[in-house]
Amino acid sequence: MSEKNNTQENQCDISVKIAGVKLRNPVIAASGTFGKAREYSSIFDISLLGGICTKGLTFAPRAGNKGVRVWETPSGLINSIGLENPGIQSFLENDLDYMKRLGPAIIANLSGSSSDEYVKGAVLLNESSVDMLELNISCPNIKDGGLTFGLDAGTAAALVVSVRRVCKHKPLMVKLSPNCPSIASVANACVNAGADALSLVNTVRAMAIDIENRKPVFDNVIAGLSGPAIKPIALRMVWELKDTLKNMKDIPIVGLGGISCTNDALEFLMAGADAIQVGTATFANPHAMVEIIDGIHNYMIAKKIAKLSDISIRDKW
Repeated sequence: MSEKNNTQENQCDISVKIAGVKLRNPVIAASGTFGKAREYSSIFDISLLGGICTKGLTFAPRAGNKGVRVWETPSGLINSIGLENPGIQSFLENDLDYMKRLGPAIIANLSGSSSDEYVKGAVLLNESSVDMLELNISCPNIKDGGLTFGLDAGTAAALVVSVRRVCKHKPLMVKLSPNCPSIASVANACVNAGADALSLVNTVRAMAIDIENRKPVFDNVIAGLSGPAIKPIALRMVWELKDTLKNMKDIPIVGLGGISCTNDALEFLMAGADAIQVGTATFANPHAMVEIIDGIHNYMIAKKIAKLSDISIRDKW
């Protein structure tokens, strides 16, 4: 490599800060697709990632859903896992130290079925060594008849207020659902309630039917679609949300939904995302995230872009 090229590469900064947490690059393993990183540590160097979102964690252990849990569909994957996890205390005792030693920022995805359950989980995580909480508001609020927290701005805001009250030591990122009538109103409500960052989108409501047995594939009938099929929808929502939050420039946006290659990631960064998460693609290509990191870096060198934020095209439109 020539001295000129080497200097140019050294001046290419792909690091990013999300709510005060520095990531070595903008690529984060999405919740529910990366386990506790042990499964992938023999495949590639985990320290190369910017961050890791944990599997959805709840205060008490959960067994998850019965029946079929994963169903492949053209350009996507439908899942009905049901938040199976050993509970936050088990995660803190058995997994967090290992994950911290890997190097990337650790983002704890917090889920629950009631405000009280979220708050109790947040209390534990607030005192832990995780770097950030990602509040999953796509869970059904059992006490309110099953209405998903993230579908209504008032309900979402009330939950964020409750969690923010006990989450004093960690940045709080809220993960938005694409299924709400107005993602902009929910996002604004969450930010006004105390969210430090937003991630979007979670899975899209979907279903499949077993034509041989003439019944829905999933016991719960409705499940969540992820993968390339939802990328254009997620990209559009990131673009629109950036407009909505233009007077709140300090609120970082983490884009996700169908990102499987460098071009996908660059589209989200150009649309206004500060970082991205990769999920379903990792199942098909375990090296997808590392390839995306290299691809972003190479793109910036080729285009003579010095820092990650300069990729965005928002100021041109």
